[in-house]
This record gives sequence, C-alpha cells and structure tokens, in this order.
Amino acid sequence: MIAPMPFTISLVLVACCQMEHYEVGIQLHCLCLKSGFVNVVLGTNLIDMYSKCQNVEASRRVFDHMEVDRNVLTWNSIVSSYARNSQPDEAMVLIREMLRSGVNPKQATYNSLLSSFSTDGHFDKCKQIQCRIIKEGFEVNHYLMVTLMTVYSECNGSLDDFWKLCSGVREWDQISWNALIAGLSHLEHGEEALTQFSFMREAGVETDHFTFISILSAITIASALRAGKKIHALILKYGYASHLDVQNGLVSMYARCGNVHDSRKVFSSMFTHDVISWNSLLSGYAHNGHGREVVELFEEMRRTEIKPNHATFLAVLTACSHVGMLDKGLEYFELMVNDKTLPPPPIEHYTTIVDLLGRFGYLNEAESFINNMPIEPGPSTYKSLLRACQVHGNKEIALQSAQMLLKLHPNDPAAYILLSNVLDDGGCWSDGAGVRKLMYDRGLAKKPGCSWI
Repeated sequence: MIAPMPFTISLVLVACCQMEHYEVGIQLHCLCLKSGFVNVVLGTNLIDMYSKCQNVEASRRVFDHMEVDRNVLTWNSIVSSYARNSQPDEAMVLIREMLRSGVNPKQATYNSLLSSFSTDGHFDKCKQIQCRIIKEGFEVNHYLMVTLMTVYSECNGSLDDFWKLCSGVREWDQISWNALIAGLSHLEHGEEALTQFSFMREAGVETDHFTFISILSAITIASALRAGKKIHALILKYGYASHLDVQNGLVSMYARCGNVHDSRKVFSSMFTHDVISWNSLLSGYAHNGHGREVVELFEEMRRTEIKPNHATFLAVLTACSHVGMLDKGLEYFELMVNDKTLPPPPIEHYTTIVDLLGRFGYLNEAESFINNMPIEPGPSTYKSLLRACQVHGNKEIALQSAQMLLKLHPNDPAAYILLSNVLDDGGCWSDGAGVRKLMYDRGLAKKPGCSWI
C-alpha cells in the first residue's frame, strides 16, 4: 500500500475546497493527524477547506493549533474565513492581531475583508481599511479600488463620497464600469446608472451578464419601461437571454415597471426557474395590486420542487393583506412558521399579519398577536396597528400603541401624527392638537410628501 504524502493531501484538500466536500475534508484532516503531517501548507489548506464548507469554528481551531507555523497565507485564510462567512468584526480583530505579530496583510487580505462589509454599520470599518490601503500604497491596485466602489455603494449611501472614490480609479475596464453601474443602482440613482451605461458603450467597453443585471436593476428603480425594452433587445442581441440571473432581472424589471404581462411572458419562456425567479414574479404582481393572481402563482409554485423562502412569503402575505384574504394570509403564515427548514421569520412578516388583522377590524386580535410575538415588535408593527385604529376609530388601543411606539422611537414624528389623527377622527380635537403641539415643542416635523404626478 502506497502511503499518501503531505503534498498529495494538500492537492486533495484544494479539490475539497472547490467542490465543498466537507466529509472528505474531515477524513483528510484525521489522516493528517494520524500520520503526523503538520506543516504550514497543510494547516492553511485545512483552514481554507473548513471556511469554504462554512465551518468557521473548525477553521479557527486549526489556526489556533498553528501558533508557531503561520505565514501570511495562513493569516489571509483565517481572515477570509470570517469575512466569507459574514463576520467582519471578528475579521477586523484578526487583522489587528496580524499586524501586532509583525505580518503585513496583503492586497488579497484587504480585498476579502472589504467584501464582507455590506451595511451602514460597517462603513467606519471600511474607512479604516481604506486608510490602511492608502498607507501601504495599495490604492493603485485595480481590484481593491473596484471592491471599495462596491462597498461604498452598499455601506455609505452618499453619492458624493461614491463619486470621489470613483475619481481615483485609474483603469476603466469592464470590471470598473460594472462596479460603477452596480454602485449607482445600489444607491438608487437609476437615471444616472443609465447615463453611465451609455458612456460605457460609447467607450467601446464590452458588456457582460453582470452589466445587464445591474442596468436592469437601475431601470427598475427609475421605472423606465421604454429603456428596459431597449436593454431587453440588447440582451437578445448579445446572447444573454438564456442566462438565469438576466432572465430574473427581466421578470423583475417588467413587473416593477407595471408591465406584468411581459413579466409573465419572460417567466414562461424560461427553461428553468429558481426561487428568485418566482419571487420576482410574485413580488411584481403584488406590487401592481394583483393579489389573487399572487395566491394562484404561489399555489403553482408549491407544486414545484422549489421551496419558498422568506421573500416569497412576504410577497404572498402582503398580497393577502391588500386584497383582504384573511384566512389565506393566516394559513400561509402558519405554513411559514411551521416550516423547520426556514429560519424564524423577521419582523416584516409579523407586521404584515398585524396589517391584515387590522384591515378587517380585528384590533384586539392584532394587539394580542403583537403581545405574543416571539421577537421584539418594531416601530413598523405599532404604526400598522395605529393606522388600523385610525380607520376603525379605536382610541384606547391607539393610545397604547402610540405609547409603545414612542418608547422605541421618541423622535419619530409619524407616531405623533398617527395618534393625533386617531384623536381628531374620534372628535377629541383638543387632545389631537395637544399631541401635535408636543411634537412641535420637541422640534419634530413630518417630512413633506411628494408625487410623480
């Protein structure tokens, strides 16, 4: 029998990473321990294997046992492990430990870490990493700049800051243009994204499916149906009409622009569907007020092998609320809650049920539902109940809901306005005026509304 060498095991571990064969990876780890194979290459590959198989704890255990035998690739692997599994705070701690140990992060380390930043709360960390990148002279790296563009658009929300960053990009190739268009879409500047798409084509830069996915998202934001049809023609011309993600983008674009007929037409022409395909169609129909069709489509989806996720259920529950299908809405909510393959539903789903009960005037039931929620109710939950109280004239529950809402957000003018409206509708003019005066005395003001018409 020929015994495997460490080099052989390393190669097989790399294959396990690519194919995410967790069980085989564990067996190889056991073989390493049994054979006494311990070196930096094997340890680094084991960290990478566990990371890509989504077992960060195992990655960390391997890393901790390599106290002496660590190099920059080992550090890169453990930082990437936390970053890849959406744990940027832990990755930032490791970066600091890495610097204290005298190992300088490489460009790939920073790129992995930046890729894990995705919310407003991560922007300060993004700025810290950007400062390190500038200090170490990595700002000339094209891929790092493109990653920064993506992170800025997802975490910051400031168009001015995004443009300042873009001005530092030295090479405008397909990747840069795609990041620019995707960034503007994330920032919800659809018209500007369309303008930059035109500039990209004028510059002779080739488009790919990533370009079309981003520009379809921008068209959805801008509600530019005419431009959407032109992009659809380009997609057909360049041969991306059979790409699943592009097809999903077309389904969503047509539906969100009010053309549910063409949305359904694209959906029906697809050879395969995934959960995003169904969600795009369902949310599009719900967005345009076709609630009963949403329920019919959902029942059709349940007959397929594709399992609904939380986004699916939110679209269906919203549709049930808008068309007044109380029994169906409650049935689907129970179906979701009892589905053990899904994580616990977020606050939006509970708020939709409160809205559904409130529309039927079941205010006591809605209040009881809120009090028995397994998660903490949010402001949107109490606002939904307050609006129902205004419609049905229930002053008592309105006062209780407003009190809870003000505890959560004492500076939210919507709470004062909703409560004041309930009191005014109930004939308590002085009490309503008192609530508005309290709002103004606290320096709060409702943002004025606007209309496209």
